[in-house]
Amino acid sequence: MNVSERDRELAEAVLLRERGSAEEARLRLLALGELLPADAEIAYQTAWAHDVLGREAEAVPYYERALAAPDLAPEDRREALLGLGSTYRALGRYEEAERTLRLGAAEFPEHGGLRVFLAMALFNTGRHEESVRLLLELLAATSEDPSVRPFRAAIESYARDLTAITG
Repeated sequence: MNVSERDRELAEAVLLRERGSAEEARLRLLALGELLPADAEIAYQTAWAHDVLGREAEAVPYYERALAAPDLAPEDRREALLGLGSTYRALGRYEEAERTLRLGAAEFPEHGGLRVFLAMALFNTGRHEESVRLLLELLAATSEDPSVRPFRAAIESYARDLTAITG
């Protein structure tokens, strides 16, 4: 299979998933992956197709394969880390979720979604204070809600020490 055929078939499968035909996309991606088993982007898209269908356990090896490849594009790596971390969490594999999402948040600190899912995994592993801290920091940094904005400094202060008594 030449590069243009690969690109065309991959684009068609992604389009199918995006248009709601996830099962057909999954089948096409599985077939494409059989032909190109070392292709990181195909592995990532195959994982995503499984996730969309609620087949999280089947998505895991595809996410892992995509993330192990050195040539996965940075934006796909970011989303694969989020997808795998979220999938581990959905499967009750909280420590693996935390580890994966910590890695993602460290590599992509500007991505709030990774921090939100990390906070959820931290909650699941009993790290409630760290979970709330992450969420408060993200809220303070990103909220445009006019009822929150005036309290950014206070929220950031509380996030640093949730148990502090300030009065």
